[in-house]
Amino acid sequence: MKKMWIVTLTTYLRQVKSWSFVILVLSPFIMLLVSFGVGFVSANSTSSSDDIAVIAKQPALRKGYIQVAGKDNVDTKLTTAKAAQHALKKNDISGYVILSAGQQYSAVYHGKEAMSASDKAQLTGYLGKLQTQNNVAQAKLTRQQLKQLSVQPAFKQVVQKREGIVKMARMVSFWILVFMVYMILTTYASITAQEIASEKGAKVMEMVFSSTTASKYFCGKILGVLMVIATQLLVYLAGGWVSLVAAKQMNMAKPFFDQYGSLVNQVVHNLVNVNLLFLFLGVIIYTILAAFSGALVSKAEDASKAAYPAVYLSMIAFFATFPFQNNADALMVKIMSYVPFFSSYFMPLRIINQSASFMEIGISLGILILTIIGLTWYISSIYKGLILQADESHFWQRLRRGVAYK
Repeated sequence: MKKMWIVTLTTYLRQVKSWSFVILVLSPFIMLLVSFGVGFVSANSTSSSDDIAVIAKQPALRKGYIQVAGKDNVDTKLTTAKAAQHALKKNDISGYVILSAGQQYSAVYHGKEAMSASDKAQLTGYLGKLQTQNNVAQAKLTRQQLKQLSVQPAFKQVVQKREGIVKMARMVSFWILVFMVYMILTTYASITAQEIASEKGAKVMEMVFSSTTASKYFCGKILGVLMVIATQLLVYLAGGWVSLVAAKQMNMAKPFFDQYGSLVNQVVHNLVNVNLLFLFLGVIIYTILAAFSGALVSKAEDASKAAYPAVYLSMIAFFATFPFQNNADALMVKIMSYVPFFSSYFMPLRIINQSASFMEIGISLGILILTIIGLTWYISSIYKGLILQADESHFWQRLRRGVAYK
């Protein structure tokens, strides 16, 4: 057992210390930082401020609008049209509005671009309220008439389910998950296959097998790769959580989270659950298949081709999910959600769409775990016969001799 863990730690340390692993882990966060950086620069290059200035001869009229709009959206230092014009030329404000009162309230907006829809609605609502009060005062209505005019329409809403957001969250979750499974799986299938194939026919392997069993050596290799995968997933989870918390604190991202916050929360919930376990187990079973493929190549020079069977099978499973992204209740989806090598794609699709019960999820997980254990046991038992073959015989001949090896 001790020797198996030595192989495990050696494999793990060799992989995590490589520059390829560091780049693989950090690349999503680098892309995220670049995206935020570009967004920040572009946001600040167009205008240094989105504030507007409010000018009015009547101080109460100006003060009332500032209270409605909020001091964070209004430059309160600018009180004259001349100062506001100068600030607009310097891009210190996005525009300024001149308010006037009388028989009819009015507002004139000056800016390089049209006033935003939210600011316009806020301004017209404020002036409309004042105009109504002025109209009532000018009309000299009786108390009964005023009471009748103050009657407002009744409005009540019963929100059952936000189907649009739920549907969008499911689709976004589906695409993120299948791409994560496919990319991580393809990467580690290639790494494992090349790791095994590079040892094909090497004399040093005979010395290794003289000090430990081939099955322990194979299990150590697989465990080492799995620890690397687990490390990457943990980094993604921790880094994703920190990035999400940091993004919510950024002023430039607040409008996005105000509008799509519930969508983001639902997507995170769809990903950070049992789907992560299916992702991890899916990568494991394909990694074992890749190791088996690597042991079957004719020579170490063919290591680059060793991952083809696992990659091609993963591509079939990957593309097979596309027609069913909006039809998780289809019979084909239900069947494939229990089939190893496919369940890591199809069962998460059912979980995201809430079409799988806890029993169905447990059965699928059980089948997948038993298949992984069975494959590992079987391949480790014939691993020595596979890895020590150094001739260029036909594929089926190598497979037959490996299976028959005792």
